[in-house]
Amino acid sequence: MNYQDILYREEAGVATICINRPESYNAFRAQTCDELIHAFDRAGWNRSIGVVVLTGTGEKAFCTGGDQSAHEGSYDGRGSIGLPLEALQGIIRSIPKPVIAKVRGYAIGGGNVLALLCDLTIAADNAIFGQVGPKVGSVDPGFGTAFLARVVGEKKAREIWYLCRRYTAAQALEMGMINAVVPALQLDAEVNRWCDEILALSPTALAIAKSSFNADTQHIAGFSNLGLHAVSLFYGTDESKEGVAAFKEKRKPRFRTKPQGE
Repeated sequence: MNYQDILYREEAGVATICINRPESYNAFRAQTCDELIHAFDRAGWNRSIGVVVLTGTGEKAFCTGGDQSAHEGSYDGRGSIGLPLEALQGIIRSIPKPVIAKVRGYAIGGGNVLALLCDLTIAADNAIFGQVGPKVGSVDPGFGTAFLARVVGEKKAREIWYLCRRYTAAQALEMGMINAVVPALQLDAEVNRWCDEILALSPTALAIAKSSFNADTQHIAGFSNLGLHAVSLFYGTDESKEGVAAFKEKRKPRFRTKPQGE
């Protein structure tokens, strides 16, 4: 695959996958997801790779979720909603290598879910986390909700989704959503340090440990498949379309009243 939306590098046992769409705050479209899936599969089964790092280009954003400019009632690719989220989320969990999210700037919406799904998450002190689905007529009804509740507790997960607030890296660390926070200038060095520690360990033992952790929450994939089919129907409603339109027009959505002229 000739990558257009991501950058891929292998060096000293570490594969780095970088979402390279800074003009859209590293939001993903269907093509981005397909390239990420290919890259994770490529790194995950390469015996010379011991750890995978997922990050985004630039200082402004790790990833801000689905690209609303590619969303007119549905996205433009495969999968229940036109984004192969089931496959992308699944491969991050299934490859037998630890995956580290290296987060600078915004990890919002689907980007927050990607950071959550990675085995480990290390953030710069300028990182911002949160969900925005209900603001734009969307939701992640699987790993973004049920797995989030496993990680931060159900009360906090409901707050994150029901209020759509933004959380600092320090707050994300306190709630257990990430593993470490460092000054932005030290982020690369800190991630490299974690990678070196992982590379010194038994790869088979790590693979078994990862599979064991995943086994306890694998049923959430079923929730996700079911929920995303519901979301695909939701995207066809006026309510969801109003969320997308409001985002593009940079105004507050009018979910509970019809837009003028209708």
